[in-house]
Amino acid sequence: MLETWRWFGPLDDISLAEIAQTGATGIVTALHELPYGEVWSREAIAARKALIAAQPGLHWSVVESLPVHEDIKRGAGKLDGLFANYRQSMANLAAEGVTTICYNFMPLLDWTRTDLDAPLAGGGHALRFDRVRMAAFDVFMLERLGAEDDYTPDILIRAKAWIDASDADDREELLTAIMAGLPGAYARFDVAGLRDALAAWHGFTADDLRASLSHFLSEVIPTAEELGMRMCVHPDDPPRPILGLPRIVSTEEDIARLFAMQDSRANGLTLCTGSLGAHPDNDPVRIARRFADRIHFAHLRNVAKEPDGSFQEAAHLEGDTDIPAVLAALLEEEGKRRNAGRADAEIPFRPDHGHALLQDIGRKTHPGYPLIGRMRGLAELRGVIAGLRAGAAHV
Repeated sequence: MLETWRWFGPLDDISLAEIAQTGATGIVTALHELPYGEVWSREAIAARKALIAAQPGLHWSVVESLPVHEDIKRGAGKLDGLFANYRQSMANLAAEGVTTICYNFMPLLDWTRTDLDAPLAGGGHALRFDRVRMAAFDVFMLERLGAEDDYTPDILIRAKAWIDASDADDREELLTAIMAGLPGAYARFDVAGLRDALAAWHGFTADDLRASLSHFLSEVIPTAEELGMRMCVHPDDPPRPILGLPRIVSTEEDIARLFAMQDSRANGLTLCTGSLGAHPDNDPVRIARRFADRIHFAHLRNVAKEPDGSFQEAAHLEGDTDIPAVLAALLEEEGKRRNAGRADAEIPFRPDHGHALLQDIGRKTHPGYPLIGRMRGLAELRGVIAGLRAGAAHV
């Protein structure tokens, strides 16, 4: 398996020289500074690739993400130009040897958390999704029409108590946390701006979004096949509707439905054990085994779920998901690919998110992407992989 590390380019406080010291060799990045829908020129791609390669031992291995424009997700307006731009960006990436693209199909918001620095018992901070704080934001700050129907009476009572006890700083901190998942230079919203942005999605259903996804795949998967590229969708995070927005890549059956839209190896999955693991009905180990031949990239992290729908990011080998079993499934798949003579036998993975530990505290890194916490995660994952390989060698 190929050890990789997400790097936010010039926007990232963590340098390539520091990443090289973690032992990872593959860089996962994007041209975050470019607006959604614009063509990624071959010159810009080559410049970013050269910047990465200038650090000995590193190379650009995965694009995360080549963003899907919101109009494509909504199926709104004339889309031919947006699809043409996306395909041209794919061709330019392939021309520079970058052939794995992670993308998501979450409407408007990317990953969503309510707390960026939830305290850990032994010190350090974790990302957290708190169902009560989400309800407080949705019902009492955003005042979304019909939001009350998405929460139980107990959650609403607790949310109202949180709002009543909060001050302006508390509410601003909550808004900042919810907006933090938007990557790169994508504009953040204030409450009024988010309310306006959500209005464009009013009445949009999960079936509408599936139709848009099917259209998107029909436009890009044939191009991926021609270019020898791998598209790998990232599951929804959290794997449930947010702020009334539908989400359609949340469960095992959602993934099966997506693969049926375009039955091609180029139509693949980013296995995110944290996103999938936050859904009470998902078994990430079973999902890894079922869809192993379509997994082109893996995000490995863990969460601890709570009965009310809240969850907190756990250490990589703790939490609710059996990460060693996931890794065993991926290593088995790699073996099958090698035996079949496939050029894409090696599956890139990265330690996804991580606790803020030690000198991470106070450093202005992207939320969820500290240096030391992820390096701990990578070391733990590396150890599990080494143990599994050693065990297999002695069978």
